[in-house]
Amino acid sequence: MNLHSSKSSHNPSNLNNQTYRIMRQTKRILTMITAVLCLFMHPIIGYAQEETNGNSKNVEKKGHGKILIVFFSHTGENYAVGNIEVGNTKMVADYIRDVTGGDEFEVVRETPYPKTYKEVVEVAKKERYGNEYPPFKGKVNNIDDYDVVFLGGPVWIHSYPQVMFTFMKQYDLSKKTLIPFLTHEGSGLGYAVQDIKKIYPDANILSPEAFYGHEVRTDMSKVKAWLETLGYKK
Repeated sequence: MNLHSSKSSHNPSNLNNQTYRIMRQTKRILTMITAVLCLFMHPIIGYAQEETNGNSKNVEKKGHGKILIVFFSHTGENYAVGNIEVGNTKMVADYIRDVTGGDEFEVVRETPYPKTYKEVVEVAKKERYGNEYPPFKGKVNNIDDYDVVFLGGPVWIHSYPQVMFTFMKQYDLSKKTLIPFLTHEGSGLGYAVQDIKKIYPDANILSPEAFYGHEVRTDMSKVKAWLETLGYKK
């Protein structure tokens, strides 16, 4: 009898039934685990997608805002390149306008500066050291419309010509992004940035740059590279 019972317990049909039951139980357990994991992962995936979509929308909405290019440029005798009909700074300003699509306002002194180099140096010294603010022609009617203002000029006596500071004192640019650019023949930015900060202590001054005047007359590659670092491309 004992031998018979042992044989019965190892009957192939009994083994098949046991295997089938085990497989069904395993399948049910795996199904339950999968369901729990899906419920757990869904909010994480949804959150990640929401974050990604949110960031994409921010990038799409982010822009440079409306741009104004304010500059003074001198024509006449230039000690580096001789007599010029179009000033070095104007050439840079025009290039910035073409790349950015911004508007231009050229600051023109009401009484023009002298054309000869020695004379203009003397006038520039007198204005700088005497804290003079000569008047300029014209006006910007819609200054509040602009978010970004490029401020350009040649370096005279270590900074902008004083007529540029007349403009800065007349218009409140303190809430705007200010981008100084200057042309020079060896003095770099001088004290231009510090002088802007005296007028607008809390202004956001971004990436000031100085360019050799004689170079920009034939090659704008450095201006192009600078604008690209600011996010402006043709």
